[in-house]
Formats: sequence, structure tokens, C-alpha cells
Amino acid sequence: MRPLSLLALFTLATPLIAQTPLHQQLATIATDARGQVFVACSLPGIAIDCNLNPHGHPPMQSTFKLPLAVAVLQQVERGKLTLDQPIRFLPSDRYPGTYSPLQDAHPEANVDVPLHSLLQLSVGQSDNTASDILLRILGGPQIVQESMNKLGLPAIHVRDSERGLHDDFQAQYRNDAEPAAMVALLRMLADHSPLSAEHTVLLNRWMTESSTGPHRIKGLLPAGTLVAHKTGTSGEHNGFAPATNDLGLITLPNGQRLAVAIFVTDAHADEATRDAVIARIAKAIYDSALTTR
Repeated sequence: MRPLSLLALFTLATPLIAQTPLHQQLATIATDARGQVFVACSLPGIAIDCNLNPHGHPPMQSTFKLPLAVAVLQQVERGKLTLDQPIRFLPSDRYPGTYSPLQDAHPEANVDVPLHSLLQLSVGQSDNTASDILLRILGGPQIVQESMNKLGLPAIHVRDSERGLHDDFQAQYRNDAEPAAMVALLRMLADHSPLSAEHTVLLNRWMTESSTGPHRIKGLLPAGTLVAHKTGTSGEHNGFAPATNDLGLITLPNGQRLAVAIFVTDAHADEATRDAVIARIAKAIYDSALTTR
């Protein structure tokens, strides 16, 4: 387990009496994870004291697939790719032991897959092989990093592929992001998207229809609440989980969109508890957004 950052130590040392009730509630919930919890959120025109280590650097795991999708769609808009373009799933793209509905459906590879299907698999189903194919056709993680840098989000660090994370346990800590930067990206997509209206709607649909993480941000929200989100999950190692993450845009009853990023890092609690921590934090922030004016 990595040592706590100075910022995390400072936050843990801050007297609860100096915190708002919401901040105190989130800090209390976070202790159940038995690890580090990083939270940021944003709702235009409303100040919500939700920050827990918002400028820390937790591992992204599959939440990096949101910046990846943005970078790919930017290439589509520049005319370098098309959504209907067939992309070859090569035998060299396969690797055993990873989560990939694409690989399960085509174990021998050697098939063409439309670009839009690869994007839907990556963002909506968190398919690792599809994501690495997207990185391959882009030219590598550095192209995603360049995209984030140009958007003014250099605190999102995309340095490795899914295969790289799969092969090297420590590599996941290189693909990290400040929760505040992820929230800034979500705010862009909600308020002044770097993508065309058509592609913003498409990305939002893939995130809203995603089947991953039903017990995380969405877990305790009112039935029917729209949540466009992206999860990230590591395996467990020596009794702890490096990453249990979820970030997304929650549509409030008045139509506003609340951006939330919650990262649970190096946690010793079991998966159900980690998911519940995310759900409880999201619900507390949601409730605060409805009552704070």
C-alpha cells in the first residue's frame, strides 16, 4: 500500500468542527473504505463542499476510457477517422485474462469492427481489448494525453494501455488523474463540449446506457435518475483493491447536471463496501445539490 500524500494527511488531520456538515458526512463515509477516498464535484452556480483530496492522484483504471473516447471523437471531427470505418481486430490485439466482450465474441480475432462499435464497447461496456485497439489506431496513449493537455487538463495522465496495466501491477498508478480535473472534463461535456453536438449526444448515450457499476454512483439515487458515467476497477492484491472508481454527470430534477468523481484507492474493504461508499457519497452530494441554493 502506498503512503498517504501530504494533502491526504492534512485533510485527515483537519478538525471535523472546521468542516461543513456535508464535508464531515463524506469524510465519515469514506472511513468505511479502509483506504484513501478522493472526491470532487461541480454544479454551476452552487457551492457544494464535497471535496476530499480533489487534487490527489488516484489511479484511473478504466475511467481513462472517457478521455480516450473524447480523443477518438476529436479525430473523427478532424476527418482522420469515421464512425462507420471498419477497424481490423488483429490476433495481436488479443491477450488472455482481460475483460473483453469483443474478445469473447471473436476469440480468433481477424474480424472488422466499426469504429462506433469499438467506442461503445470501450465506454459503455469497459471492454479492455476494444480500448487498446482504439489506442492503437490513435497512435498510442500520448495522443490521448495531448488531447487532455490541449483542453487544459494536464492533471489527467494517460501513459499506458490496458495491456500495460494488465502486465504490470504498478503501472496502474502511472495512469492517474486529479478528481478535480475529471470533474472539469465532465463539466466541459455538459456545458461547453469540446465535441460537436452530435458526438456529445452519442458519448452521453453510451455513458448513460453503460451496464457497469450499478451499485456505485447510481446505487442510491432515485429510480429513473439519469447518470452518464464511467467506472474504473482494479483487481485485488494482497488484501487490498488499488482502484474502485466512478465518475459521471447526474441529471437533477430541474434538468441541471451535477458532475461527480469518486475514487476509492488502496482500500481494504470488500467490493460491496467499496461500492456502497461511492453510492453513499454520491447520494449525499445529490441531496446537498437539491437543498443548497
